[in-house]
Amino acid sequence: MRVSISHHTITKGLLFKKTYHEVHLTVAFTHEEKQIITQRGLLKTKLLDRRPADAKNDARDEKFELRVEHLMNGTTDHFLCATPSKSKIYEEALFDVLQQMKVWLEDNADPGTPKTVEF
Repeated sequence: MRVSISHHTITKGLLFKKTYHEVHLTVAFTHEEKQIITQRGLLKTKLLDRRPADAKNDARDEKFELRVEHLMNGTTDHFLCATPSKSKIYEEALFDVLQQMKVWLEDNADPGTPKTVEF
């Protein structure tokens, strides 16, 4: 799994322009990892709860979840943060989640081995 994260500054709005700090995440899975994800049915697995800086107050949280399916096929995920500090905190959270995901994919590669234990 190869992870690429970049930071961009963008301005939104016609009349009242507002500056946001966007984080782009691209994950390139190996062929083996893609196979594990599809065979085990892991596409809908939620990796991270998040809420972008421009989200409406009444928007549902499920709309903003980061799931495995959003990262498949090399698609780039875009996420808006209000400040550069929040974008760096979000980046750290992404690294933590993706490291856990790598371990999780390795665990899902093979079924467990039989064990006999005597107590």
